[in-house]
Amino acid sequence: MLYRYGTDVKGNLEKKAVVYTKDEHLISNQKIDLDAIQIITRLRDAGYTAYIVGGAVRDLIIGNTPKDFDIVTDATPSKIKKIFRNSRIIGRRFRLVHVVFGQKIFEVSTFRSNAEGSVGNDFGTIEQDVHRRDFTINALYYDPIQEQVIDYVGGMRDIKKHVLRPVISMDSIFVEDPVRMLRAIKYSATTHAKMSFSLRRKIRQSAELLGQISPSRLTEELLKIINSGHAYEIILEALDTDLFMYLQPSAAAMIFDNSDLEESFFANLKKLDELVKTDPGARLGKKLYFLIYDFITTLTDWEKETAQKYSSSELYAKTWSECRNFVLPMNPQRRELEYAVRAVLNSLGVAIRIQPKNTAKPAAKSDKN
Repeated sequence: MLYRYGTDVKGNLEKKAVVYTKDEHLISNQKIDLDAIQIITRLRDAGYTAYIVGGAVRDLIIGNTPKDFDIVTDATPSKIKKIFRNSRIIGRRFRLVHVVFGQKIFEVSTFRSNAEGSVGNDFGTIEQDVHRRDFTINALYYDPIQEQVIDYVGGMRDIKKHVLRPVISMDSIFVEDPVRMLRAIKYSATTHAKMSFSLRRKIRQSAELLGQISPSRLTEELLKIINSGHAYEIILEALDTDLFMYLQPSAAAMIFDNSDLEESFFANLKKLDELVKTDPGARLGKKLYFLIYDFITTLTDWEKETAQKYSSSELYAKTWSECRNFVLPMNPQRRELEYAVRAVLNSLGVAIRIQPKNTAKPAAKSDKN
């Protein structure tokens, strides 16, 4: 075990970070995308510092293969852009760089200062950057060249002990960004990291702050949950912490009012997770099917509707409209929700033609919230 040293405010030498070597962290570079390593190598060759950071490091330590590799550096966006022709600068308040390799996009950000809190937009140092990250298990930096993990906040220890501990003060972590509450329950469910009583209580007390978050950002978070393969556990946590009523208010009301529907709803979440694990590339519409099935069954007596041979197109139009409102504030692609509605109706005996994914019409622009 190695250490990084720095000086305190009085100029005295002190330990700043623990440095874990390959024999200690056991990360295999074979699980790291070669293009991510290439980005770090080119930044190093240009004289800059660069690391893999965040959830990818956490997953590598646990033994999982990350889906994405975020990179952080002391190079500014304009400098990064000059090094990589296959890149573009994004963002308004705090600029990031997307480096593109074919279908893959790597997010490269500059170290951020915490002088204005964890959501400040000024460039800073790695020592400042680490203290604006949400939880210790996501605040680790990995150097794939030296094969070292840099730990300023005890994140390695917390991963090993399955503990979810905030880096940012409990008084400000959710006020500055309420979406961190969703990340907390997601990490707790997917990494089996236990939340302390005080953290869980703080989330319950702060749940209403999610009402301030835009539908587009909530949609992004909900889609991550749907595609996680752990929707069942995450939504259980969301219910326990009072977050689900802000994520999916209609679904929350439905399961609170009817215990039979609650049981069926969670059974369908398990089927959703099974689908994601067995067919990760399944279209979103197939996944949304499991979220809206129980709701659609409550809309009418479907046996009676089919027996009386009402127009299937009319039944579809009414059901689509109800489901569109049911999933709010989530705003999935229209054609995917249409697919899910048609699939549920077919399973209930209403014959509706389902368009293949590659021939579905694009969503109308007017469908945005």
